[in-house]
Amino acid sequence: MVRLFRFLVFSLAAVAALLAIGWWMARPAMPGPFYSPPPGQPREPGALLRQEVFDRDVPPDAQGWRILYGTTRHDGTPAVASAIVVLARKPHDGPRPLVAWTHGTTGFAPGCAPSLLDDPFANVPALQQAIDKGWVFVGTDYVGLGTSGPHPYLIGEGQARSALDAIRAVRQMKQLRLGDGTVVWGHSQGGHAALWTGILAPSYAPELKLLGVVAMAPASDLRPLLEAVQGTTVGRIMSSFVLRSYGEAYADVSFDAYTSAPTRWLARDMSGRCLAGREALFSVLEALATGGSIFRIPPTSGPFGERLAQNTPALPLPQPLLVAQGLADDLVLPEIQAAFVQRLCGAGQALEYRTYAGRDHLSVLAPDAPFVAELVRWTEDRLAGRPAPTGCLYL
Repeated sequence: MVRLFRFLVFSLAAVAALLAIGWWMARPAMPGPFYSPPPGQPREPGALLRQEVFDRDVPPDAQGWRILYGTTRHDGTPAVASAIVVLARKPHDGPRPLVAWTHGTTGFAPGCAPSLLDDPFANVPALQQAIDKGWVFVGTDYVGLGTSGPHPYLIGEGQARSALDAIRAVRQMKQLRLGDGTVVWGHSQGGHAALWTGILAPSYAPELKLLGVVAMAPASDLRPLLEAVQGTTVGRIMSSFVLRSYGEAYADVSFDAYTSAPTRWLARDMSGRCLAGREALFSVLEALATGGSIFRIPPTSGPFGERLAQNTPALPLPQPLLVAQGLADDLVLPEIQAAFVQRLCGAGQALEYRTYAGRDHLSVLAPDAPFVAELVRWTEDRLAGRPAPTGCLYL
């Protein structure tokens, strides 16, 4: 009996030690010195502060850099952000067009910046086609990913300012000769950011010429979307990001008020881990342990619900707009997206809404997806100055 007791104690201790080691190894790495701004250097919005060669996963026929630049948070306070820049090595006749990419969810912690991850171009559609056509790619990490936080996860102005200032900063690189126009692409969280980039551009960066905005499976109507994703493991992880983001950005949103004691620690811990690689498996286990939701009360209620409504991109965009949605998407639900698009159209927004049967949240961007060729053609039309359809076009 004593032997059995000792065996059980030893086994439990071993399991606890393995879990502790796994928990520690799943934490994101801290960013290096590149992401800290030079002391005493001006940090005006869009100011290029630093650049260096970046070659991780860059296609062999292209060259890349990562840049650090000045920007502002959603409340106007100064900040810095980082971005990746990629273009073809072969010469290009005349100025190069610019595509600005706003990435989907990678996490909330500083170590979750795409420029720090093993796959920095995950889910970027048509990157090789853009390189082949001589377009320049700039993908912001946003404030708080790479640089010091907090990261404005699904906070419209915070993400959009990072994107607009990345466009300003890349235009200061001496190696590049850029044309006047930019087309913005974004997916998921980045689709939300792309919509807000179009909304904010006339007031925040009126000197920039945005020729079009493409929002792919965007996080659009935030309140019903956040309620709906509680039924999925990934959705509960993302919910921890958005609650942490809003809790740190807005004094009237309390993380503790929306979570119960049993799930609070799990939700906070998930919010400190990236949604990429094997490390995310620990978050999956925690999300399963939370049960059906991380929330104690509906996220659509009280100050949190009001802030979600405030950050829903329901304002008009002056640029041509393309929204793409997979009809098998279980994260950004097609019926919620369709209702959002219908409201935009009812408010007078001109747009194209393209839907794809059998495509989910990620496969809508896959290299073999029909959307990819359509994205390239639509972007070519905007860069060439061809007129976009007026009214609402459903395809």
